[in-house]
Amino acid sequence: MSINRRNFFQVLGLTGLSMGTGKKLGAEPPKKDEKEFYAILFDATRCGGCQSCEFVCAWEHDLPEPDPEDIPEVGVIRKTNENRRSVINAYDTSQGEVYVKNQCMHCCQPACTAACLTRAMYKTEEGPVIWRGNKCMGCRYCMVSCPFDVPKFEYHSPNPRITKCDMCFDRLKEGELPACVENCPGEALTFGTRREMIAEARRRIHEDPDLYYDGIYGEDEAGGTGWLYISPVPFEELGLRTNLQKKPYPELTKGFLYSVPAIFVLGPALLLGINQSTKNKSNSEDNHE
Repeated sequence: MSINRRNFFQVLGLTGLSMGTGKKLGAEPPKKDEKEFYAILFDATRCGGCQSCEFVCAWEHDLPEPDPEDIPEVGVIRKTNENRRSVINAYDTSQGEVYVKNQCMHCCQPACTAACLTRAMYKTEEGPVIWRGNKCMGCRYCMVSCPFDVPKFEYHSPNPRITKCDMCFDRLKEGELPACVENCPGEALTFGTRREMIAEARRRIHEDPDLYYDGIYGEDEAGGTGWLYISPVPFEELGLRTNLQKKPYPELTKGFLYSVPAIFVLGPALLLGINQSTKNKSNSEDNHE
């Protein structure tokens, strides 16, 4: 069984779901002088596990079409990989079956950017953490350092990349919503500044304390993240890591790098320099032929 983009939207229409209902609370397109990070609030009480976020993410980033038969199933943990930047998982909780979305958390002070020797993994002023291929030397320290096990390497590609959610940074620069937010039919995703998202999460919890667990995942975990979660159950029931430290992880990452023998740190950087020099020389020779 296969499904293309047109058929998928027809199916959503027949089931009464309406795409393009994502919410944006007071957030304007990123500005050059904007310093406050953007964030996305995930409300597990509103997620129906439809996976529209997975499909639109694949289409937006030219990834292989998700297998329509690969659906969230209790007891099966679906993980992100080089072809899937976002996944929905189902959990059997004390409040029944609950769905949760997983992707890059876009930490406020990311361990991956601190571990990156060439600033290929980069925290933008707007908030999203992006990967810049022209600066990457393939050391994969970002993968080792991430407390959420997010960055993935294209091992089977002749020109491998590090892949992960970038919060649709290109769309944000155009004043558009992230694709998953814009296309969530259940309005489980809300976009705005991090301050607005925390305030919105607290408002919902305060107004309906019987529906929500009293907590915001990502407010303090790993020093704070750009993805925030509210839920009807404690977060450990949703597979979210609750044993993370509250302080940012770069301090631990830097400590690790400083303890590594210089040859392992300087060696890759030297190889990267040689590689870039070789490329420049080759391009120069080609231009003179």
